[in-house]
Amino acid sequence: MFRHRSNSHQDHELNEVYAESKVKELKRAIGPISGRSLKYCTDACLRRYLKARNWNVDKSKKMLEDTLNWRSTYKPEEIRWHEVGVDGENGKLYRANFYDKQGRIVLIVRPALQSTKSMEDRLKFVVYHLENAMLNLQPGQEQMTWLMEFTGWSLTNSVPVKLAREIIFTLQNHYPERLAIVFLYNPPRVFEAFWKIVKYFFDTKTLEKVKFVYPKNKDSVELMKSYFDDENLPKEFGGKSTMKYNHEEYSRLMVQDDLKCAAFWGSEAEVAPNPYFNGATSI
Repeated sequence: MFRHRSNSHQDHELNEVYAESKVKELKRAIGPISGRSLKYCTDACLRRYLKARNWNVDKSKKMLEDTLNWRSTYKPEEIRWHEVGVDGENGKLYRANFYDKQGRIVLIVRPALQSTKSMEDRLKFVVYHLENAMLNLQPGQEQMTWLMEFTGWSLTNSVPVKLAREIIFTLQNHYPERLAIVFLYNPPRVFEAFWKIVKYFFDTKTLEKVKFVYPKNKDSVELMKSYFDDENLPKEFGGKSTMKYNHEEYSRLMVQDDLKCAAFWGSEAEVAPNPYFNGATSI
């Protein structure tokens, strides 16, 4: 018994040594960087890119450089709530006020609810929440969980395939190893036609994180219980919480987070007053 523990500990140390050597190798390959790129490229960040590319330094370097180029032009850290908030008035995507049992950020998504027709604005709204989730990670956590609920979903109100592809591409290529798991909760049978198309946009690693769950399926119920406390989980996901999305309160929270984001990145992007903000410092 003790020998087994010793070997396990030794294996962990060897894995850590290997990971550190790969991080150093990737740093050398990238070369000198500065500004926000330097702040972005922490050791933990480099590990995520390495893990996403099976520790292949050349592939990880290419992936990271693509992200740095994307961040320098798209500037996701400068997106502010006053630019995107109107797209979330109906609660189609928001950061939950609870964590999963592993302490991960939870994003709640309702694909049937749409507000703007602009694909650019809708993608920007998703990117804003990815950045916001990263800003609010608990100590020691790097990942988030997605909860998707399909009440009212149909092929007529579904996300356009082109937008779904852009969201999946952005998540996989510019936020590697940030997604822990995504639950597709009780999708209708017609969703199968949509899924047959979009599943090919996922790489193998990400596809394995997608879980279909159904309220009348025992295994699905047990899976949800293994990730969430009933008291926190909203009723529409099989839990006991009666929490409802409140756009006014959520907007206050996002404006405060915008200030945190600006402070973290040293951003000069304007943080506009919240139209719902009445001067309170918390919700």
